[in-house]
Amino acid sequence: MLERKKTPPVSISDIDLDVLEDTLSFYIRTVNLGVSRDLDERLEGCDVAKGTGKITTLLMVDSHPGIRPSVIAQLILKDRSAMGRLVDQMESHGLLTRETSADDNRAQELYITEKGAELAVQVRAIVTQQSRDFFDFIPEDEQRLLTDILRRAYRRIAGLS
Repeated sequence: MLERKKTPPVSISDIDLDVLEDTLSFYIRTVNLGVSRDLDERLEGCDVAKGTGKITTLLMVDSHPGIRPSVIAQLILKDRSAMGRLVDQMESHGLLTRETSADDNRAQELYITEKGAELAVQVRAIVTQQSRDFFDFIPEDEQRLLTDILRRAYRRIAGLS
């Protein structure tokens, strides 16, 4: 049976995490929140700040001209309607354009604009530096190991392996 404390905690140091202490998903969720907050602060004022999927979409469209929204949706685990809203927003900010595919008139292709390409250069630098800074307390060899583990988990979840 769970032992309950007699006095309520007054700080987080008074708390034990119960079963969450040994639950990987708890740490992934909380680290994600911290990383996202830090990245949003660094991207303040950029058209890709706040929310999920905008950075990946910007970089994929810049790196892969003509990429279909459905491909990006698979990569970022979004459904069609969420992806449509994201593309609408990015298009309205002048970051990308849509064209009907010459191969399939039901499909759209995405292309970066000059403004989007300039932002992609900035975002690559910010994201790279933010990752280095945020995780600077973890030795590089452990970061590589953790990245490898998370990459494998992501690839399985996204259906890439």
